[in-house]
Order: sequence, then structure tokens, then C-alpha cells
Amino acid sequence: MYEDKTLVCKDCGREFIFTAGEQEFYASKGFVNEPQRCKDCRDARKNAGRPEREMHVADCANCGGEAKIPFRPREDRPVYCSNCFAEMREKQAT
Repeated sequence: MYEDKTLVCKDCGREFIFTAGEQEFYASKGFVNEPQRCKDCRDARKNAGRPEREMHVADCANCGGEAKIPFRPREDRPVYCSNCFAEMREKQAT
């Protein structure tokens, strides 16, 4: 029913693909207009009003490596780097 379409971004002028799956999603939500911006321009526009997140550096409680986190670390709570955090989550899921 749907076929991929090539559209042109109204902000940057680059071509982007409006996939059949995206078209189906738009239709299921009742959207009648096609997107006018590519994903990069949509994301940039969405984040334009948001302030840049302040990142903090801490030592990973598991491997000792550097962990960049969006909150100020506290002494009473362990902080994990993204790799160790993902491993711990994976273990908890099983």
C-alpha cells in the first residue's frame, strides 16, 4: 500500500526518505501532512529551546573508569560508566 518517498527538507534542502513504515505510522496517528524536515533538522528544532545538559565526571564504582553523568554524584550512591551500567541492567533482566 505504501511506498518509500523521497522528500526535500525545507530547512537544509537535503533529500530524505519518508519510508513506508513511517507513512503507515503517520496514517495510524491520523496525521495528514508529510514531514517537511529531515530527522536531523527535526531533532535540532526540537532541542533548540532546551539548555545544554551539564555533565559531571565521576569514577565508575565497578571498573574505576570515567563515567560522565547528567547529575551531581553523591558520596552515598555508586556511579557506573555506561558499559558497566548496561551490563548490570542486562544481568538484572535475566
